[in-house]
Amino acid sequence: MEKYITYQLAEFTKNLRYKDLTEETITNVKRFLLDAIGCAFGGSQTEDVKIMLDFYNEMGGKAEGTVINSKVKLPILNQSLLNSLMIRALDYNDIYWEEDPSHPSDLIPAALSPAEAEHKSGKELITAIALAYEWEQRLCEFAHPGVRETKWHHATLTQFASPLAAGKMLDLTVEQLVHAMGISASHNHTLGVVTAGDLTMMKNTVDPMAVQSGLQAALLARRGYEGPAHVIDGKEGLVDVFKDNQFELNVLTDGLGETFRINRCSMKAFPTEALTHTPMSAVIKLMHEQHIKKEDIEQITIGTVARAADILSDPSKYNPQTRETADHSLPYCIAVCVVDGTVTPASFSKEKIMDPVIRSFLPKIKVQAVAEFEKTFPKLKQASAEILTKDGRKHNIVLDYPLGDYREPMDEETLLKKFDAMVLPLTGRDKRNKIVDAIMNLERVADVADLMTLLKR
Repeated sequence: MEKYITYQLAEFTKNLRYKDLTEETITNVKRFLLDAIGCAFGGSQTEDVKIMLDFYNEMGGKAEGTVINSKVKLPILNQSLLNSLMIRALDYNDIYWEEDPSHPSDLIPAALSPAEAEHKSGKELITAIALAYEWEQRLCEFAHPGVRETKWHHATLTQFASPLAAGKMLDLTVEQLVHAMGISASHNHTLGVVTAGDLTMMKNTVDPMAVQSGLQAALLARRGYEGPAHVIDGKEGLVDVFKDNQFELNVLTDGLGETFRINRCSMKAFPTEALTHTPMSAVIKLMHEQHIKKEDIEQITIGTVARAADILSDPSKYNPQTRETADHSLPYCIAVCVVDGTVTPASFSKEKIMDPVIRSFLPKIKVQAVAEFEKTFPKLKQASAEILTKDGRKHNIVLDYPLGDYREPMDEETLLKKFDAMVLPLTGRDKRNKIVDAIMNLERVADVADLMTLLKR
């Protein structure tokens, strides 16, 4: 076969070892895994996860993999989708946004599911998770403009990364890894419609489906199934087909192993779409510093980048009816910050979405694109807030990035508070402590199946 770029990705994937990782990288893998597992416990309570769980439980099959916060084991293909959907369901998991946005922890089950089934060590899992982040984040950087800007969803990118993470845990050869990428990435291009207009349960499901497909591709490749090696840079591959984007292929390979992209990934302090975070942080900070009460507010004007103004404040976002639309509604999220002082998973119950006090603030919130912020995005995630109070005074603030950004990371206390809010009510203190200890000492875990036992109900 001609040596397409998929071979370079496969060779790095095959050859990377735990000893090649920096201490910072290992620490961040464990932090992001802890955050993802916390999100999964919280997500296990959502309606979309419950529907999917019932669907797969009724289907049954070989008891291979532990479903988080469930008593039932399922085939790892079905388990991987469920666990990824749980991580994603609250829109509370991590965020990386360069040319394209992504939530790299969606891919953790691509490594975690086969790690359990193959009885891999914690060190091997750490390595595979680092690879999942590496490829997903590099894929977010190499298209100009990003594929999301040309109306494709970022799950289009996940289909390339997930088979590599899965294949690492399945001990695929370089050739098999190349085939796995070709199998997966031939059929998972995802329309941007899932995050446009009125949002449905598919908003959180397309990435988990691309994760499941990546694992399936790796399993097929291990059996000898073949896929096109030229799926990225060959005839009618990604670069050839996506004519509205320019691709820098070297971004996928330059400096591999010198640094690791996971160290530039950010966490979410709020369970909402990423571009809501700096505006929300700005409003909370401004109200706190200026001692502004909700009763004093006449109008709030949010300044943000054009894509946020377009996606997060269209007419449907001023009248959200579902959790999926509300957590992508900048006006709603700002209104909750005004009324409650923060946004939590509880902010998206049906009762809360219809709360007359919160809804009374929606018409008072204006969102506008600021050209200056476009010049610094995505290096910075700038936003402004102006609060006009009823006495005629205007209060202003500009923030460069929100809490949870890798330049302003959550400390351990804040991370554990987020984790505990979603996990403790479902596990109790003793089990919670065992989960935290196992994850934060993952390099000492001999068999990932032992960790997964802690995550079942």
